Amino acid sequence: MVARRGSRPVRRARGCRKSDGHGGVVGLAGAVGLIRSCAVVLPVVHGPRGEDGTLAALCELAGVAYVGSGVRAGALAMDKWATKLVAEAVGVRTAAGLVATRADTLAFTGPVVVKPVSSGSSHGVTRVDRAEHLAGALELALSLDDRALVEEVVHGREIDLAVLRAPDDTLLVAPALEVVGEGVFDTETKYDGSAVFRLPADLDDVQRKELEAAAVTMYEALGCRGVARIDFFLTASGPVLNEVNTMPGMTEQSQVPKMFAAAGLPYPELLDLMVCAAR
Repeated sequence: MVARRGSRPVRRARGCRKSDGHGGVVGLAGAVGLIRSCAVVLPVVHGPRGEDGTLAALCELAGVAYVGSGVRAGALAMDKWATKLVAEAVGVRTAAGLVATRADTLAFTGPVVVKPVSSGSSHGVTRVDRAEHLAGALELALSLDDRALVEEVVHGREIDLAVLRAPDDTLLVAPALEVVGEGVFDTETKYDGSAVFRLPADLDDVQRKELEAAAVTMYEALGCRGVARIDFFLTASGPVLNEVNTMPGMTEQSQVPKMFAAAGLPYPELLDLMVCAAR
């Protein structure tokens, strides 16, 4: 697969093979042939040309079952602006924001978070608290995508939920996880093992039910399959959607395996459920 802007290697598992077994690049025809040699595909690839529906489309072209969401859900969730529009349509709150391109001139009106509209693993995400830093944040985001999402800073706790559609079509919601710490939960923190999680998150019954309802609503509205992680800010007035990850991280530091383990579902059994639900 050929990567595009915004798609960077995050972490290479020790001992993994090169794309064609010899260090070369596999073209489209070769990729289809490689996929057809598999019984089922687990497309855990973050960012554009990965979780945005591209790999799902390639699997469908090859006629091979794959784990996780289909083309439409992956494309919608990767596009953070489209996700906001879907959320607003189904009554899930999001931060006030706008989309900017290089043709736009923005005035600084207060603390904002600037991010590429379509990118993965928090690449290009910057919190801007001073006017003189806005241009640099926009430049970084627009170096990874043609559009940047500029959102007001939401003051609240970062709470993640994981939703899994089991092979019998029932939905399982894992215990909520809180990301503990100040500032942006950025790429380095996600993958260097320094992130601090509180699991389960300290929630009362009302907060838990509101978060779970909002997570399931977004999962269904986007048409997700398999497992998805839905991230919120929990404010004094309720949940505010941050983003939806249709192919969340599955490393030893990642939230989703930890969340389902807390529910009594160990990692091997989680993978079994995901693979058995592949289609």
